[in-house]
Amino acid sequence: MTSFAESIFLFIAAIPFIYYLIALYSSMRFFWVSGRYKRQTADFTPPVSILKPNRGLDPEAYENFASFCRQDYPDYEILFCVGENDSALPVLEKLKHDFPTLRIRILEGSECDATNDKVAKLGRLVSHADHEVLVISDSDVRVRPDYLRSVVAPLSDPKVGGVTCLYVSIHADTLTQKLQSIGMISDFYPGILTAWQLDGVQFALGPTIVTTRAKIAGFGGYREIENRPADDLLVGRLIAEQGYRVELLAYVVETVADFQSFSDLIHKRIRWMTVMRHMRRWGHLGLIFTLGLPWSVAAVALHPSLLVAVAYFGSYAILRFALASVIGVWGMKQRGIWKTMLLIPLWDAMAFLIWLISFGRKSIRWRDIDYYISEGKLVPVTPGSSQT
Repeated sequence: MTSFAESIFLFIAAIPFIYYLIALYSSMRFFWVSGRYKRQTADFTPPVSILKPNRGLDPEAYENFASFCRQDYPDYEILFCVGENDSALPVLEKLKHDFPTLRIRILEGSECDATNDKVAKLGRLVSHADHEVLVISDSDVRVRPDYLRSVVAPLSDPKVGGVTCLYVSIHADTLTQKLQSIGMISDFYPGILTAWQLDGVQFALGPTIVTTRAKIAGFGGYREIENRPADDLLVGRLIAEQGYRVELLAYVVETVADFQSFSDLIHKRIRWMTVMRHMRRWGHLGLIFTLGLPWSVAAVALHPSLLVAVAYFGSYAILRFALASVIGVWGMKQRGIWKTMLLIPLWDAMAFLIWLISFGRKSIRWRDIDYYISEGKLVPVTPGSSQT
């Protein structure tokens, strides 16, 4: 016989399944709407400035950069900003040599003493851009020739102030990379698409942010956020706060993983979760109700019966695999997802542990430097330390 207290706990333990159902509906609706109302991109092709802040040499950097030089687009330029004597400079010079008809400019140094040097570089890039429409992209991104036409097109609607899109790792060869990929598809994107359904898009994703100089000036420019973490999320939020819509596209770009070891993945995830705890305290706390695996384990531990085990673990497995299938296979058209779905419980266990750890973290490590987050700003643990 189940006591009243046990019944209440079992009900609470089932809340993640409600979230999974909402996420499943949101994901199906997102990709259905995206397919049905796909925009015509041929007519809206304003001149574009592609802005790329860079630090160091990412894996397969030349191939990543070159993909932006092969765009089926009439008028665009590419601006890079790197540190002095940056290891990427020879690659960028080769790029200029290989694509002599394309306007490629290289700026050295951010000319600003900011904690978040990437944002300081973006501020300089914006000031040197020739065109009003800006496409901001991380250095590890690789795109198809139709990229610019696809991501710029939504700006033809004057109500749209920003555009962002989905991304997926181009390589998933090691266990660590496979774990990261399935985590993105089964965990990160369900949250993103649920937010799209419930609140609209009030964020942007770093691999692609499309906006205009006027929208950036509308929140005071990058100097206003040069000492804050999660600049991509902030830019989307600050554009939305001006009354414009931020459009999330089902278009998928590729990224080349900048981590090789399981330890690198763990530290990257802890850093992100710690930042989110500071930026969205209640939302971060509420993540506990999106974690079906620990609740299922707790339910079976409290009431160990075949019926409870089948109900909770069965529901967990069906809904988690359904989410990964809808997003990864149907929506993002990724091949080989089926082979990595068995890693979802491992990712979920890791995500739960990292969520717990994030509450005890007072600092984050980013680009080999330790920072506190105080009042939403990055403060070096060692005074005088900053990125270069």
